[in-house]
Amino acid sequence: MLSLRGRLFKVLLQNRHLLKFKLKKEIIDWSKHESILKFRQQVEEGAGKFGKLPEDIKVSSVNVGSLYAEWILPAQSTTKDKVILYFHGGGYVSGTCCSHRAITAKFVKGSGIGALLFEYRLAPEHPYPAALEDSLAAYRWLLDQDVDPSRIVFVGDSGGGGLCLATLLAIRDQGIPLPSAAVAYSPITDFKCTGESYRTKAKVCLSPEGMGAALAKHYSGDKDPGLPYISPLYGDLQGLPPLLIYAGEDETLCDDAVRFAEKADKAGGNVTLRIGKGLFHCYPAMAPLFPEATQAMEEICSFVNKYMRG
Repeated sequence: MLSLRGRLFKVLLQNRHLLKFKLKKEIIDWSKHESILKFRQQVEEGAGKFGKLPEDIKVSSVNVGSLYAEWILPAQSTTKDKVILYFHGGGYVSGTCCSHRAITAKFVKGSGIGALLFEYRLAPEHPYPAALEDSLAAYRWLLDQDVDPSRIVFVGDSGGGGLCLATLLAIRDQGIPLPSAAVAYSPITDFKCTGESYRTKAKVCLSPEGMGAALAKHYSGDKDPGLPYISPLYGDLQGLPPLLIYAGEDETLCDDAVRFAEKADKAGGNVTLRIGKGLFHCYPAMAPLFPEATQAMEEICSFVNKYMRG
């Protein structure tokens, strides 16, 4: 049963329009570029309000080839030989180091392991395969810094969770050494939007209705949204590293997580699936605000440590 604090936060998030003194939820026309720009602005403003860094965390900028990135490290850390490579969310159309700095820092603080948070090119200005190319470049950059792949764990949320999984497929297919493990919470794995939860959870999901299909169009561009590097659900899932996947029961992306985990399991993979009963999109990132999020964060950080070799 969902905790009292969990229920409270869920109600607040579902009715956040009332906090802006609006009686109805905002209807977003995702086909307009102006709407995407406004959404990006809202994401950044939200990070400014709730993006306080935990104590004992230090941040420094770094150029990863042509990409902007940030090292987010425990204050006492002097080495970068173990790395969380963090794939930020935002539906492939938004997200920056600024918007996800504090979220990434929670995983760093909980695990004691530093993270490289990088910015990839965003749709619709830069549709597929731009984000995938940038993710591969970030991983290759880490390898070029002599970081052993057995000491790298991928973590990604939402669109970043889907990108994290797609990047694993591309790494495997290109014969590059895979990271030790990966965590994807509320990942987008099916941009064809065929899961039942896209319909059954549309009214209770925190995301605006119709957002999934619109983002799929922006990111896919003129490509088939069913391509495995766009929608990893449709890929060959053999030979992947251990996976930990989270999703909220009351989000449209729930079936994206469930179906991917089931297929990966059938392919012989080591995959653990956690569905938060009555919970919402990317709830682990809200730790320590309610018990379920805290428990998820602790499990993810333990998983990261378990698969960091050496």
